[in-house]
Amino acid sequence: MQYMLMFYQPAAEFEQRDDASSQAYRASWIAYADAVRAAGISLGGHGLFPPMTGTTLRVRGDKRQVQDGPFADTKEQLGGYFVVDVPDLDAALEWAARAPCAASGGVEVRPVFTATAIAAPTP
Repeated sequence: MQYMLMFYQPAAEFEQRDDASSQAYRASWIAYADAVRAAGISLGGHGLFPPMTGTTLRVRGDKRQVQDGPFADTKEQLGGYFVVDVPDLDAALEWAARAPCAASGGVEVRPVFTATAIAAPTP
């Protein structure tokens, strides 16, 4: 079953990405990403640039509304993701719990909508 692990981080963690003194923080993410890939469960994933680099688009009627920045006004923003192929939700949650941001932000785990997932029962 495929799951997307979405890593939500507080603004302070985005700021640490460019801070030379935060080598331990970056090392924890590199170790986590290496572990996911070494387990052979990764189908892809990337970190994302900070939320202020995003653009949100909404279509209302026949008009586009384009807004700089993220859609949600929250304390935590989407910082990256992995798509993993694991046996079940419990396994996906185990990998989510190992993410460095699990203790400071959060990890959303959501089944990936695929043709196989349509035929299989909901986890």
